[in-house]
Amino acid sequence: MECRIGCAACCIVVSISSPIPGMPDGKPAGVPCVNLTEDYRCGLFGKPERPAVCGSLPPSLEMCGTTNEEAHAYLSALEQTTRP
Repeated sequence: MECRIGCAACCIVVSISSPIPGMPDGKPAGVPCVNLTEDYRCGLFGKPERPAVCGSLPPSLEMCGTTNEEAHAYLSALEQTTRP
């Protein structure tokens, strides 16, 4: 499965605790990654500085749903259940 153009739910909804270029303290949940492009694509995709957690989260129908709203709802629930 490929990411839906303009979705970027995983780059917005989930928190990332590891440093990201431009976000040395990581990314809080609900905050768009500073590396998102204007058309909601990952500006780090394919680059070595892309955090491992980002590369380990492949798109799936369950996670991405068929709409951005479904993706945000699924990832929000995942974020809630995996909080420390």
